Amino acid sequence: MAGENVLPELLGEASTLGHAPRVVGIYRRNDLPTGSREVVLALWHVADPGNVGTLLRTADAFGAGVSLSRECADPTGPRALRASAGAIFRVPLIAWDDLPERKLALVAHGGTALTDVPLEPPMAFLLGSERQGLPGELVTDRHKATIVLPGPAESLNVAAAGAIALYELARRART
Repeated sequence: MAGENVLPELLGEASTLGHAPRVVGIYRRNDLPTGSREVVLALWHVADPGNVGTLLRTADAFGAGVSLSRECADPTGPRALRASAGAIFRVPLIAWDDLPERKLALVAHGGTALTDVPLEPPMAFLLGSERQGLPGELVTDRHKATIVLPGPAESLNVAAAGAIALYELARRART
């Protein structure tokens, strides 16, 4: 009920956070934003809820949408909600079958340097699972891009890769 006062101890018992919230909201999953955006982060089997939430937050910062394949972490789970910092209520969740036609697969190795790939919306950045990346059938007929790493790390976290891709697109749009 709107405006109902609840004892802080009860909120603490129900919360998964280290510090209990002062406000609780209830929503219907079907009321989450849907629709389309010119740019979409398309997540393939991204299983870590923290990464899903972080990518939602990043999409929110850059005006993108998010699409989740089957076997992605639940974006409404506690860890994903916390990592999204409220973005789940602003970023449209786009059906996998409704992705823009132009897709760019971000791969750890073997793609064209992201800085050398044309980035023109409407488009989707395909981001693969944390352990296995993207399956061959999703990469085959797509442009492949790799974020060139000057340091010794073998690869980036999927959330970091999505953030860099959206930043590169925004950087080009400003120039």
